Amino acid sequence: MATIYDVAKRAAVSVATVSSVVNNSSYVSPELRSRVEAAIRELDYWPNLMARGLAKQKTLSMGVLVPDIANFFFPEIVRGVEDKAKAAGYTIILGSSDNEADKEELYLKLFISNRVDGIVLVKAPGGMKPELLRMLKLSGIPVVLLDRAYEELKTDTVLVDDAGGGYLATQHLIELGHRRIGLIRGVPGVSTTDGRFQGYEKALFEANIPLDDALVGTGDYGIDSGYEIGLKLLKEKPTAVFVTNYMMTIGLLRSLEERKLSTPRDVSVVSYDDFFWNSVFSPRLTCIAQPKYQLGYKAAEVLLSRIQKKHKRKQTVVFENTLQVRATTKAR
Repeated sequence: MATIYDVAKRAAVSVATVSSVVNNSSYVSPELRSRVEAAIRELDYWPNLMARGLAKQKTLSMGVLVPDIANFFFPEIVRGVEDKAKAAGYTIILGSSDNEADKEELYLKLFISNRVDGIVLVKAPGGMKPELLRMLKLSGIPVVLLDRAYEELKTDTVLVDDAGGGYLATQHLIELGHRRIGLIRGVPGVSTTDGRFQGYEKALFEANIPLDDALVGTGDYGIDSGYEIGLKLLKEKPTAVFVTNYMMTIGLLRSLEERKLSTPRDVSVVSYDDFFWNSVFSPRLTCIAQPKYQLGYKAAEVLLSRIQKKHKRKQTVVFENTLQVRATTKAR
C-alpha cells in the first residue's frame, strides 16, 4: 500500500507539499498540485483518515447503534444518517445491539475507544449503568437519541409522534365502526411502545370504549411474537387489530391465514410503518407511515451541528406520522 512518502518521491516534492494537497490546508502552485494528484492516482494512494483526524482532533467518523438491523425499519434510517454524514465528509461505524443492554454497552465503549466524533443511538430497552453514563459524559462525545427517548441521557433527540400515530390508527378503526379493537404492542419500557399504547388508549377513551386487557398483547417487535400473540388475540374475536410494528404485522397475517381468516373480511388490520413493497401485498396494508429516511438524516444533521458547536441548548425534533388508508380496513 502506497504511503505519503511514496507519493512525495513519485511527484518529486516534499511530504509537506503532499499533505497540503491532500488536506487542502495551504497554497500549492497549480503545477505542483497537478504532479501530486497524478502521483496519487498512479499509486492509488489513500490518505490515513484516522491520522488526519487525530491531527485535527477529529476522526471524521460517527458511531450509529440500532437495536436490530434485520428489522425492516432501521436500514432506511441508517441510510438517512449515512447520506448526511457522507455529504459532510464523515464515515459511519454501524452496530446492532439486538435490543440487549449489555451489547449496547459494548458498542458504546467501542465507539468511545475509537474516538468517534459523535454517536447516533437508538436506545435498547432498559437503563444504562451509571458508569457508562459517566463515561459518555467524560468522553465529551455528543450523542443524538433517535426514534426512542431516554430521559437519563440529557441530549438532543429526534423522534416521531408515537402517541399521535397510535391515536390515528385506533381512531381510524373506531370511525369505521369497530369497538373490539385488538392491540399488539412492542417491548415494554421503550418509548415507542409506550407512546403508541397511549394513543390507542386515548382514542378508546374518547369513544367511550372500555380498555379490554384481553385484547392487548405484548410482543418483542419480531415476526414470531406477532404470530403467537395473533393466535391468542383471535380467540377473543376482535373485529380489528392495530399492530405497532411491521414485523409483528407479518406474524399476525400468518396467524390469520392459519385460522383461515382474511383481512379485511373477517378482521381489519392497521400496521405501524409503511414500506415500498406494500404496493405488492394483496390486500394492500393500511398503515401509519413514518418518515424513516428523514429521521436518520435529521439525526445526523443535529449531531453535526453539535459536533461543530453550532448549537448549545438541547434540541428535541418531533416528526409527524401519516395514515395511509388502503385495503386491509373496512367498515363494520
